[in-house]
Amino acid sequence: MPPSATVAFTKLVVRDLERMAGFYRDAYGLHAVQRVRGERIGREEIDEIMLSPDPKATYGSLVLLAYLGRGAPPSGEVILGFTTGDLPTLLERVRAAGGTVCVPLQEMLERKLRVAFATDPEGHLAELVQLLP
Repeated sequence: MPPSATVAFTKLVVRDLERMAGFYRDAYGLHAVQRVRGERIGREEIDEIMLSPDPKATYGSLVLLAYLGRGAPPSGEVILGFTTGDLPTLLERVRAAGGTVCVPLQEMLERKLRVAFATDPEGHLAELVQLLP
């Protein structure tokens, strides 16, 4: 049997690294905990910011990456998932930070959750979930 692996982080390729880091800070309360500049993936130079809900974390669970020699791929390549204890307030924060709610809050009482979908300013999709008691 092969060794097991754990999903530890997601890298989201973006065009405007600073703007997107500000959006994820303002909308989702994530903190920039580390930055990598001047490294390469193959022959392409990158700049990335690691984000975490814990400002004292060493590494981030969401990494925003910009290829310095090219733009970002089209949105839709990944769907980010966030959980919250207050979905209406999170949706307000997403809008205030420059994002768009594309599927409004829906209650799924049989699954004991609320769900909505929103995009960041570059169009990356996020599924936002609130677990209900």
